[in-house]
Amino acid sequence: MTPGANQAGQNVGNGSDRHLCRRAISVGAVDARVVSPSDIVTDVWVRWKCQFGCGGFGSSLMCPPHTPQPRQTRRMLNGYKRAVLFEAPPGTSGRIAVELERELFLAGFYKALGLGAGPCNLCSPCPLEPPCRHPDRARPSMEACGIDVYATARRHGFRINVVRDEDDPQHYFGLVLVD
Repeated sequence: MTPGANQAGQNVGNGSDRHLCRRAISVGAVDARVVSPSDIVTDVWVRWKCQFGCGGFGSSLMCPPHTPQPRQTRRMLNGYKRAVLFEAPPGTSGRIAVELERELFLAGFYKALGLGAGPCNLCSPCPLEPPCRHPDRARPSMEACGIDVYATARRHGFRINVVRDEDDPQHYFGLVLVD
């Protein structure tokens, strides 16, 4: 178990952190942890995997090459003190990130910003012309911005492994930067 975490995986550093984790779970997350953005792993190779390994590359404004480069993501992360990293059921990380982001914004965390997992599927096909048709619901994935989801999730005590066949469990993650 990660230091400072209880059996549900929630950070027990203070009441505010526990509240953030409970809010994430209340909007659909399986589990959540408050993390330091300095502990979120970014690297250039992640976007290369999007370009040379994902059929979604370039398919929407929420995918590379339209998303921030890893160095831009790192700079942005450095402007925050904490974030909520959460595990989500398949196909829900983007919705959860947007809902939690909105709740936190309305609660006074004006810098709240969410990231989901995988390609955006709000428009089929995406017109690929800014502005986005759904800026209120569309968010890039963590990996599209250069975040190493495997290393970040593992660093914070989540289980995630490479899916080798369709019977292997799949784990999806999202992130909401708080303040």
